[in-house]
Amino acid sequence: MLYFCPAKPQPPKKAPDLRPISSFPPSSSSSSLCLSFSLSEQSRTFSRRNLVTKDCCQMTGCRRKSPAMSALASRSMLLPLLLLIHSFPASVSAQRRGSGSASPWQTLSGNSPIVVARGGFSGLVPDSSNAAYQLTLLTSAPDVVFWCDLQLSQDAFGFCLPDVTLGNSTDISQLYPGRQSTYTVNGVRQTGWFSLDFNTTSLSTVSLMQGVYSRSPNFDSNLFPILSPDDVAALKPAGLWLNVQHDAFYSQHNLSMRSYVLAASRRFVINYISSPEVGFLRSIASRFNPKITKLFFRFNAPSDVEPSTNQTYGSLLSNLKFIKTFASGILVPKTYIWPLDASNYLQPSTTLVSDAHKAGLEVVASDFNNDAVLSYNYSYDPVTEYLQFVDNGQFSVDGVLSDFPITPSAAFNCYAHMGHNASDKVNTLVITKNGASGDYPPCTDLAYRKAISDGADVIDCPIQISQDGVPFCQSSINLIDTTQAAETLTSFSTSVPELKGDGIYTFSLNWSQIQDLTPVISTPFPSYQLVRNPKERNAGKLVSLADFLGMAKDAGALSGVLINIENAAYLMEKQGLAVLDAVETELTKAGYHNQTALKIMVQSTNSSVLMKLKDKKQYELVYAVDETIGGADPSAVSDIKNFAHSVVISKQSVFPQNDAFVTRMTDVITKLQNADLPVYVQTFSNEFASQPWDFFADINVELNTYISTTNISGVITDFPQTPNRYKKNRCLTQLDNVPPYMASVQAGSLLGLIQPPSLPPAQAPNPALTEDDVSEAPLPPVGVKPTSESPPGGGATPPGSGSGQPRGAAAGFMATVVAVFFTLLSLLLL
Repeated sequence: MLYFCPAKPQPPKKAPDLRPISSFPPSSSSSSLCLSFSLSEQSRTFSRRNLVTKDCCQMTGCRRKSPAMSALASRSMLLPLLLLIHSFPASVSAQRRGSGSASPWQTLSGNSPIVVARGGFSGLVPDSSNAAYQLTLLTSAPDVVFWCDLQLSQDAFGFCLPDVTLGNSTDISQLYPGRQSTYTVNGVRQTGWFSLDFNTTSLSTVSLMQGVYSRSPNFDSNLFPILSPDDVAALKPAGLWLNVQHDAFYSQHNLSMRSYVLAASRRFVINYISSPEVGFLRSIASRFNPKITKLFFRFNAPSDVEPSTNQTYGSLLSNLKFIKTFASGILVPKTYIWPLDASNYLQPSTTLVSDAHKAGLEVVASDFNNDAVLSYNYSYDPVTEYLQFVDNGQFSVDGVLSDFPITPSAAFNCYAHMGHNASDKVNTLVITKNGASGDYPPCTDLAYRKAISDGADVIDCPIQISQDGVPFCQSSINLIDTTQAAETLTSFSTSVPELKGDGIYTFSLNWSQIQDLTPVISTPFPSYQLVRNPKERNAGKLVSLADFLGMAKDAGALSGVLINIENAAYLMEKQGLAVLDAVETELTKAGYHNQTALKIMVQSTNSSVLMKLKDKKQYELVYAVDETIGGADPSAVSDIKNFAHSVVISKQSVFPQNDAFVTRMTDVITKLQNADLPVYVQTFSNEFASQPWDFFADINVELNTYISTTNISGVITDFPQTPNRYKKNRCLTQLDNVPPYMASVQAGSLLGLIQPPSLPPAQAPNPALTEDDVSEAPLPPVGVKPTSESPPGGGATPPGSGSGQPRGAAAGFMATVVAVFFTLLSLLLL
């Protein structure tokens, strides 16, 4: 969901810190580059300057002073942009129909769909800013088209801004607080700062701002000036698209969009012009060559009324032959093609695309945003959504209008038409987190079956154990977290300090009682209203370890299983449950000790568990670091090497974050890999809220950066279909000429673009992993099982790690010594 905001109060404007870069030497050898641009005062166009290395930029965004002025600016202006990717090839051609070859695309022309960047890369930086357009050039397909929402000033000067009112996308409310007006726009009364109330001189002092609350405001202090279409055209994009949204409104106030557009077409090439007004398009149709400039009729909501015909857009949709008389194509909201029901699930597609193609009209779909609540059918993966419109086997739209042009660029050129039998291009393992728990309740039969069908390499079973000793798969020892136990079994609620509080715990119920519980799907990002697959919120059944092992064995395509064991010390000592023995028994009964087809991985955050299994040569022992770390002491790495074969760390232990911006890349992976410890990273989720801004609200960009930059051995994910598809995409074979939309993101580069007043407060670095963090006392012997009258919590054990035992062997030993000492002392005193 996008949260559009009213005019935002801003602090007083402060001039940015400008640093000249004229002394920086050009370099083409660095893997991370910066681009700077300067304005030519005479031509009002931008010219590409020298490339300088990241080290020379010193993360400042390659700032430079420029005395030049644009048509809208009488002040010096800063237009820097740091290149955010590791490698930048000269050019990469999009998939196009070869001469004499059959096209895989079902577009009208047979060419790949075009990518239209709405206001540039407006999903990250302010809409229609120079930075937004530059970032589009650096990260998207070479044939990307720049979109400009054309507005007119009081003195008929054209400029690019997303709406006729400026309060939401600029700081005009701060500069001119008393200049609000009220007008009727298409029959609706609106109050705000209208463009036609300000002349060019007034607008030259206005700066662009992010107009969507759910997006970062940190770039607002960069003082990006308003741009004219001439400025945008001077960036030399592959195509320029002018959208004229309110011609009738401007005409009512003696401003002519027609005159401006015709005059502009004599200064630069306009490749596309769109408007939701029939009268405007018909008035200019004869003045443009459709081989050079294509006119698109833009559809608003079906019930809205088109002003020049007085018909609804819904009714105009049934008369495509009429639209063809003045337009080359139509621009429609994506729901015109794939409608959604009231629950946000896809309905069958309409015939709009095929009908339009029969009429000779191209179709461009709009309203694509990575950081919106997508249809639940897409599992929050924006690439999946784009492929639904271009690679569904029935039709393909001819283009898409997107706030995040990097994603459709990759979708069309890397992922489309891969086929079901595409082979892996990288060897990174896809390991599940509670099965495909992004689509079904965690650790249910449906979550595991979906994970297998989605191409997971390894499926996981977090071990819990029932009161009668049955091991089963469940993500939490507290059944309130993952089931509806709180609604049906309140009498079993108890407090266990060692397990961090009140709950209904697995060891309080028999397996037969647990089997009858209703599972609940996880919702890790509730504040963003990003619920997961609500139709299947309570679907599936909980799975015993025995059933899990049988399912994995029958799957055929898996390479292994991962058994995750936590809270072993507490369960053994306080509940009398021999959890390790129970797991061993089930593995033996399932025949896993007599086969080599499936790898057995045993994971724990407790070194004591892995030490206990050290002699089991058939296991890969995986140590999970249960905190975010910024480094790893050599002694800690050496200690891990004594009991584990591989390590799991968090994403932020690789790329630390500050206020959702990546700050740097740590050396944790390098240190572990140098000790011959393969590294798995967790947890990769599709929801944009799980990714820092640097990855453009796209899980595929995040996966690509981690895998291509760090050479990790595996990713742990609750959406296994996404990394499985990533591993197969064709762009991974282009190692010598990686396209910009498949290049890895440079850690810390976005922070380098933010002006000091808007930088997030500095944070202390995450602590390094030490030997004391890793070392633990041995597991205790299995205690006496509590009677039904005994409290489930048993005695008190100091809460160290998740196991309920203190970190560090020394701590455990000293606690025992002290206890014995006081016992002997009390006996002597008697």
